[in-house]
Amino acid sequence: MEIRRIEISEAGIVTGLFDRYRQFYKQPADPELAGHYISQRLANNESVIFVAIANGTPAGFTQLYPTYSSVRACKNWILNDLYVDAPFRKKGIGEALIHAAMTFAKNDGATYVQLETAADNYTAQRLYEAVGFEKKEPGTGFFLYKIGV
Repeated sequence: MEIRRIEISEAGIVTGLFDRYRQFYKQPADPELAGHYISQRLANNESVIFVAIANGTPAGFTQLYPTYSSVRACKNWILNDLYVDAPFRKKGIGEALIHAAMTFAKNDGATYVQLETAADNYTAQRLYEAVGFEKKEPGTGFFLYKIGV
């Protein structure tokens, strides 16, 4: 298995994976939208994407977005997307992608990597906790707010 960061010219490598990732979260299949979204993130230098290649096949990916802390005066990373295609699950690919993301963030000077997952995604929670992420329960001093625009 190979894990590597992709560039804009390689966006197509993860388009199918990204489309299936969106379907996992109950979005309709839309390969064109998936390809456009990935291409735009990479073209605008708005995200970093790592892909896992197993036996010549794209098996999984992770996408990170930068976030900034004024108080800490630094850039950090949000591990926003992690997906491993069904035939490749339970083979260590998700963990390897997370480690690649964490190494990248550390080398980039980040002080942390954060992520969120659904409360009922127990498989992901076990993986994140196994690699050292600490679960922050509500009431840690901050609340997440969102408004539609």
